Amino acid sequence: MAQVALVLFWFATALYAGATVLYAYHFLSKKRSYSWYATFLTGAGFLCHTASIGLRSVATDGTVLTGANSLVLAAWALVLVYFVVEHFVKLKVYGTALVPVAAVVMVVAQLVGFGSAGGVSGLSPEQAVLLESWRVGIHVALIVFANAGFMIGAVASGVYLMQEAQLKRHKASTLLKRLPSLAQTDLLARRAIAYAFPAYTAGLLLGIVRAVETDVSGWFADPRVMLAGVVWVIFGAYLFMHYGRGSSGRSTARVALVGLVFVIVLSIAARMLPVGFHIFGAAS
Repeated sequence: MAQVALVLFWFATALYAGATVLYAYHFLSKKRSYSWYATFLTGAGFLCHTASIGLRSVATDGTVLTGANSLVLAAWALVLVYFVVEHFVKLKVYGTALVPVAAVVMVVAQLVGFGSAGGVSGLSPEQAVLLESWRVGIHVALIVFANAGFMIGAVASGVYLMQEAQLKRHKASTLLKRLPSLAQTDLLARRAIAYAFPAYTAGLLLGIVRAVETDVSGWFADPRVMLAGVVWVIFGAYLFMHYGRGSSGRSTARVALVGLVFVIVLSIAARMLPVGFHIFGAAS
């Protein structure tokens, strides 16, 4: 069953890669047929992706929220959130940026050991104690989905800054003509972050509750906890600037990009730092 899960994993990666090419063709040519096939391949990849996660979970007596598995779940969440965004906003152009990210994350997951053996039974007693709660699974899920939302908001913010710069120079390039309006881009960024922030907050609170109830010493000094706090403050400031102060789209877009940098730094730290009480560092 684990081998079938691995085959489906690679099918999903290949389908995301194919969708990436078609999204790029759609962006450059605006032909609807490319858009339809890109969405179809992304959907097929998502189904293979989901089946791979499910089968691997069965084969390893549960989905371990560590190392490569967390990357696979992050890619899955990104594609799911993208489909939700595409359904509500009706803008396929963001598939050109987000689906390739999912494909790259899948490849990285394989490189760091997704196909290797491992499961819940392979955890140390200390790790197993920390995972023995429904709060941990929900905590991870909320953080993963929130990060996907933050990424979408940051990508939209980057697009916003690029559009504004071209408009200020009074240069209507071919690229600019193919992008959605400034208002649409700003709306997508704001909504994505506004929905992600409560999920992130709830995920952090569940993590804190679990750390307190398991009596983890010095949990607040964990580098990952502190970085997560920085991410929370940055995107909280983004929302305050938007809704509380009515700041310009340019200012808030820059804040969103800074937040994305810290999300990426936190993701790297979560898998590289050997210190702290989190168990998903070097584990695979």
